[in-house]
Amino acid sequence: MMPTSKSNKKYIFLVNPISGTSAKTGLGEQVLKVANSHGVTAIILPTVAGGDYRFVEQKIIEEGFTEVIICGGDGTVNQVVNSIRHLPVNFGIIPFGSGNGLAFSARIPKSTPKALELAFTGKARYVDAFMVNDSFACMLCGLGFDAKVAHDFANQPGRGLLTYTQQTLKNFFSAKPYHFEMVANDHIIQTDAFFISVANSNQFGNKFTIAPKASLNDGLLDIVVVPKMNKAILPFAIIQQISGGKLTGTKDDNYQSIQYFQASRIQIRNRDDAPLHIDGEPRETMETLNIKIIPRCFQLIQPMTD
Repeated sequence: MMPTSKSNKKYIFLVNPISGTSAKTGLGEQVLKVANSHGVTAIILPTVAGGDYRFVEQKIIEEGFTEVIICGGDGTVNQVVNSIRHLPVNFGIIPFGSGNGLAFSARIPKSTPKALELAFTGKARYVDAFMVNDSFACMLCGLGFDAKVAHDFANQPGRGLLTYTQQTLKNFFSAKPYHFEMVANDHIIQTDAFFISVANSNQFGNKFTIAPKASLNDGLLDIVVVPKMNKAILPFAIIQQISGGKLTGTKDDNYQSIQYFQASRIQIRNRDDAPLHIDGEPRETMETLNIKIIPRCFQLIQPMTD
């Protein structure tokens, strides 16, 4: 995409009225005020639960909008980007979700005023995404324990970190390992694991870093396998991982420690029908998952400095 001068930029802000827990009263007025201060055109449109954004595509094609700013969480970001990533637009995020994993990985502020300012002053950079069979993923998919939490979390009347923590603790005591077979980097791995995370970003969300080495644009997936182990030490193993997990390769000789490795693609056989989530949203599980990186998939507005 050719660089766009500020005077030629035209913004669409998509607002999800029910994502996360933050009130969005007055957001529209705030958006238009900041847009006016930067001398650019901006309009506000609603997000749609079903993910059909043909009306946004039509606006972009017919009226020349260049920037699409998503006010919502990771699930909304997934739907919008997947729908219109084939068009020459830059994407931005105003984090209003429960986790905001992609936004925080890209160092987009949680503060709405700061995130709004960044949408108008930041730099668009290419980021990777990946496919899980035929399903699009912006940042993360998981099988097992974390997906079970995502499924239960989705059914709660309230969202937010407290609710997520409650569901995590509830599921921890009943968590069981699942059997998986993986093929990656010419290695075959068989393991019983509490969960497997395949990430492009470095975290689950809420600044909970699960794949410390992950980069949004290195052309690699980061795979974290939390194997069967004594539950008494499981929390400490996860803490060690999130504080700077060490790449361990693809061998299974570290069965009792968390495995963390990188690959551009991976196949996972889900022998026990472990639950699945993609970008934090529960999905119908799959027996075989073929996961492949999409390098430089779309452009995301991020802070100017590296």
